[in-house]
Amino acid sequence: MADLPNLLVTPPNLPAPEDDGACDHLPGLRLPDLALPSTAGGEVALGRLTGRVIVYFYPRTGQPGVALPDNWDAIAGARGCTPEACNFRDHRAELLAAGVGEVYGVSTQDSAYQREAAERLHLPFPLLSDERLALARALRLPTFEAAGAELIKRLTLVVDDGVITKCFYPVFPSETAAEVVLAWVKANP
Repeated sequence: MADLPNLLVTPPNLPAPEDDGACDHLPGLRLPDLALPSTAGGEVALGRLTGRVIVYFYPRTGQPGVALPDNWDAIAGARGCTPEACNFRDHRAELLAAGVGEVYGVSTQDSAYQREAAERLHLPFPLLSDERLALARALRLPTFEAAGAELIKRLTLVVDDGVITKCFYPVFPSETAAEVVLAWVKANP
């Protein structure tokens, strides 16, 4: 049996994703009026939120004791969802102090899967399920295929009153994503 990965640590020498221009169209777009299931219960319609929010998209979180998809570490930008979530967890208070209303994580995993991850990682913010890729398709977000599933590539949006102000793409390394966003938020109140 192969060794199972430590999901809290990003392995060295992962291939870095390249900016393919797939998110160049996002700044200035209004988020659609789509409600997504939330790990906090109910649904969240990101396009209806007021103020500044951070929305980070990630391919999928792993589960302890469960093998990652075949060749997962060879896919540029795929590995690192758990360290990214922990980085946003650890910097959420600073983001809120800098004027962010809330942080949201979005993946194509279902809410039950996300709820387990949110509880295990002690995430103080909701994860939203775009299981049907409705938001990803409406925004024309970049995706990739792995293990028979279509997954959203890692990116982060700064959204002001429902309009995308800034897009971070590609996000690499993932374990510093929140720090990069925090520096930008502080410089752009």
